[in-house]
Amino acid sequence: MRKKIFVGVTIVGIIFGIGGCQSWERSMKSLSSDISGGLDRTVTVYDYNGQVIRQYAGKFDVSESENEVYFDIDGKRVIIHGGIVINEEN
Repeated sequence: MRKKIFVGVTIVGIIFGIGGCQSWERSMKSLSSDISGGLDRTVTVYDYNGQVIRQYAGKFDVSESENEVYFDIDGKRVIIHGGIVINEEN
């Protein structure tokens, strides 16, 4: 009986311990984003001199590859090659 209680308390402790760390919170936020179709965010694209080229705001997921950042917003695919991309979650 004591062994079962010890195992139960240990499991609960691990769950609460993991639940408080930043990597767990990031994982849960990513899962929530995947399920709900994205996060509310603002993406701003700057040129290499710091001037704003374009800004996008809405609920969407942002992906990246070696040379580009891309996302779907308002039924359109946006692909950004070059520039400086700042992705802010609201």
